[in-house]
Amino acid sequence: MTFQSSTVSYAARMRFILFLLVMASALSAADTFTVASYNVENYFLSPFGTRKAKSAVSRAKVREAILKIQPDVLALQEIGRRAALDELLAGLKSKGLSYPHIEWVQGPDLAIHLVVLSRFPFVARKSHLNVQYALDRQRFRVSRGFGEVTIRVNDTYKFTLLNAHLKSKRPVPKASQAEMRLREARELRRIIEERLKVDPNANLMVVGDLNDTQDQPPIRTLLGSKAPKLVDLRPCERNGDRAPHLQSAKFIQRRVAWTSFYWKEDSYSRFDYLIASAGMNRELRREGTLVHAVEDWGLASDHRLVVGEFFAEER
Repeated sequence: MTFQSSTVSYAARMRFILFLLVMASALSAADTFTVASYNVENYFLSPFGTRKAKSAVSRAKVREAILKIQPDVLALQEIGRRAALDELLAGLKSKGLSYPHIEWVQGPDLAIHLVVLSRFPFVARKSHLNVQYALDRQRFRVSRGFGEVTIRVNDTYKFTLLNAHLKSKRPVPKASQAEMRLREARELRRIIEERLKVDPNANLMVVGDLNDTQDQPPIRTLLGSKAPKLVDLRPCERNGDRAPHLQSAKFIQRRVAWTSFYWKEDSYSRFDYLIASAGMNRELRREGTLVHAVEDWGLASDHRLVVGEFFAEER
């Protein structure tokens, strides 16, 4: 009888210890979370107008990139019809990565769409589907709209995410592509200022393919020249580079940060951004913020995935 009681007691203690270990692991995992942005380059299952269907090999490489990072929140650009998103989600789920919370953004462009996927619940959805602006005495609409969701990571931490895909550098006959992109950036900045006017310390991120470099007016407009100023998180490759600039600590370190390739010019640029409010920048974990560098990345897309990691608590 004593032996049985001792055995039961030991088993109970082991179960309790295992429970504590599992809980500790879960709490540790919840200490941080990741937000990623990825232009998946014409993710179509079948042709749409002049856009070709994306090959099975290319789609598999997109899934591989996402599965490698397994971001908690994922903003996508250039998703085709809803069936294409369903196919991508099914492929990820078959490998153990599920996104139960989905924001599908249907802007004026019927071909490509913005999407926000999240493991965490949305507490608000305010996507902007009919954003208009004036240029050269004409009215234009932001082609892809802007995705906006507020995400609750845990009981004490939430943040607002804006997903954007600004006008490309491809010329169009009706107006200057550069001016169109700037007008779109101004409309996005207006939304940012409205949100941060209510709470200057709010946690807010702007992510996506902004189709311009940091020195150009659209990006400068989004970052802001006066309050509320945003912070360009500038993810970089994890390739071993660690040394600071030799001349001045104020200089941006010479690390590999390009995210987009343009075949016509054979050029590499940083078009994909993670931009944060001052409030959210305080929670940034720099070690987990990066450009995802992987072999044969170009099979997936002409863009590379960028990811930021954050502590899930106010700092």
